[in-house]
Parts: sequence; structure tokens; C-alpha cells
Amino acid sequence: MKLALVGYGKMGRMLERLAPEFGFEVALILDEYNNVAGAGLTKENFAPIDVAIEFSTPHVAAENLLRLAALGVPVVCGTTGWYGELERVRAAFEGRGGALIYSANFSIGVNIFRRVVREAARWTQGHPGYEAWGWEIHHSAKQDAPSGTLLRLVEDMREAGYDRRIDTSSNRAGTHPGTHEIGFDSAADTLTLRHVARNREGFARGALEAARRLPGRKGVFEFGSILFAEGKE
Repeated sequence: MKLALVGYGKMGRMLERLAPEFGFEVALILDEYNNVAGAGLTKENFAPIDVAIEFSTPHVAAENLLRLAALGVPVVCGTTGWYGELERVRAAFEGRGGALIYSANFSIGVNIFRRVVREAARWTQGHPGYEAWGWEIHHSAKQDAPSGTLLRLVEDMREAGYDRRIDTSSNRAGTHPGTHEIGFDSAADTLTLRHVARNREGFARGALEAARRLPGRKGVFEFGSILFAEGKE
């Protein structure tokens, strides 16, 4: 399958390197130089493309996605910080019968971690002596804080029924690829759940796995709903 990379930073270069393992040929690369104001998102450029992966920056991601929806291109989006525009993007893809898989974090491990956190929140809710926190650290170049993943983890806890305060904090320093921690503390003990990314490869592999599952789908999906669709994959 022919793959387009929209955004070509460190993640884009890793996607290019790993793409052949997942059955993709990178046929188009758009970056900050050839896609100014979406100039590279044209019908001609995307005529041979089967799937696009969008890893850009928060301030351009939504517009990139709207243009890709108009072109009828199936998209995997790993950019965060644009979710205020999610309903507008959803309407664009669904209105044209298109397909989008998005996630705050495409790491397989993080998506498993989210399920563990949900269960911990569900069980802890019944014990009011426990108070909760969430914390994350990423490299200093990351533009959004708190991370989309931490915000999603808090949503997971709420959806699981945890209705008490969740204190959250973030750090940005060095080249750290990402650590997320959820904790519950009581007078008797502390329960700490942590996911540590060693590098960006896990994110890239998850995005390529999503891209491999995208053709033939219609609609807008969060990655976890695809990854854990038991008996359907």
C-alpha cells in the first residue's frame, strides 16, 4: 500500500524507516517546507495514496485533517492538542464516508495501561479513603501540557466512575520520550501505576498498525476501540 506522511519530524522519519515492515511504501512526504498552509494537500499529490499518517503540530493538525477528509484519504492521526476541533473533523470524515483513526498515544503498551487504570479507578471509587493523582513528563520540545495521554487517562477514570478530585501535573525537560503515572494514596498505603516509554518506536509501530487496519473502514475511531475489538480483527 502507498503511504503518505503528513509531518516529517522525528516521528515521521521513524515511520518512514519502519513502514516496509507493515507492508507500506512511503510514496509522499509533506513537511513544513512543501506543505505551507496545506499547499501539498492536493488531489494530484494524493491520487496514488492508500493511507495517510498525520504527525504534525497542534496548530495545523485540524486543518490538515479537514483537507484530507475532503480528498477522501483514510487517515491515522497521532498529533495531539487539536481535540477542541474533533467534532468538526468528525463531521467532515463521516459526511464524506471517510475514515479516521486518532489517538493521544499509539503505543500498544499505553493502550493496555489505560485499561488497567480504568479498572483501578473503578475499584478505588468504592473506597473513599483513597485520593488520586496523575503526572507526566516529556521532552522540552513537546508543545502541549498536560499531555493528551494524561488528559485521556483522566477521562478514562471518570468514565470508570471515579468522581473525586484527581490532582494532575506535568514536567517538560530534556529529551524524555514520555512517562505517565496514575496513583491512589490513602493513610494506609499507596498504589502507583506507571508507563515509561523508552523511545518513539512504540508510538510509530502503533500508528502503522492502525494504518494497516484502516482500509475498508468508514467512520471516526479512537485507536483503542480498534486495537481491542475482540473477535473482530
